[in-house]
Amino acid sequence: MKTVEHESALALKRRARKINRELAEMYPYAHAELDFRNPFELVVATVLSAQTTDVRINAVTPALFARYPDALAMSQANSVELEEIIRSTGFFRAKAANLLALATRIVDEYDGVVPDSLAALITLPGVGRKTANVVLGNAFGVPGITVDTHFIRLARRFGWTDSLDPVRIEADVGALFESKDWTMLSHRVVFHGRRICHARKPACGVCPIAHLCPAYGDGEVDPVKAAKLLKYEMAPGQETLLARMLADVGQAAVFRQQSQRAARLGIGVGELLDPDTEYLG
Repeated sequence: MKTVEHESALALKRRARKINRELAEMYPYAHAELDFRNPFELVVATVLSAQTTDVRINAVTPALFARYPDALAMSQANSVELEEIIRSTGFFRAKAANLLALATRIVDEYDGVVPDSLAALITLPGVGRKTANVVLGNAFGVPGITVDTHFIRLARRFGWTDSLDPVRIEADVGALFESKDWTMLSHRVVFHGRRICHARKPACGVCPIAHLCPAYGDGEVDPVKAAKLLKYEMAPGQETLLARMLADVGQAAVFRQQSQRAARLGIGVGELLDPDTEYLG
């Protein structure tokens, strides 16, 4: 991790908050990229997301929740059938065991309702602080910092922490921001990590917060070469999707879902939205 030489605690806090403001301008549509309709779906999707991508989980969960729409249904699932549905997410046997145990605990101890406190959530099988904060922030509106691999990488590059311990990172970063900002800060940092500030090849040359980042230069600094490294709606060829998300931030998740579904089907988004095709819905 690089640090800013002679940076005081106050200067660090000011720089951190300026990074957050600039990320907010760049990603006004930042949101949870795991698709869900209720707290149960979110906790299940987050448990499944370990060691795989949100895109993969979003491809699996529609069939999963159609078969097991709530904790009671999932607690009664046949383990072999459950494993088969989630097989493509990796580590499917362990994940299936966790989901069965999690659903059973929710039914037995919380009357089938996902609890809304950190203390209760982290007692559920497969749920740690990261998953708990995802659920609290996005399903219950309780501020939380989601310390995943992207957040760890960027927090260290930004000089917000020098730790690799998620609990310490959560505390270090939490001290720099007001608690009301924690959930959206998490979304913005993760968005930036997935789109620009990659693990192996960060696109430094097109990064809008490069002037605030101690790690500038760790990646490609040439703007033309860096632009080719961009991903998701920032990637070359995705200008229409980006424009739609910026124009209607409230529908950004829907636009993203449409784009991902069209990609899975091997069709254009225009076909997906055409009411005369079989792909609508």
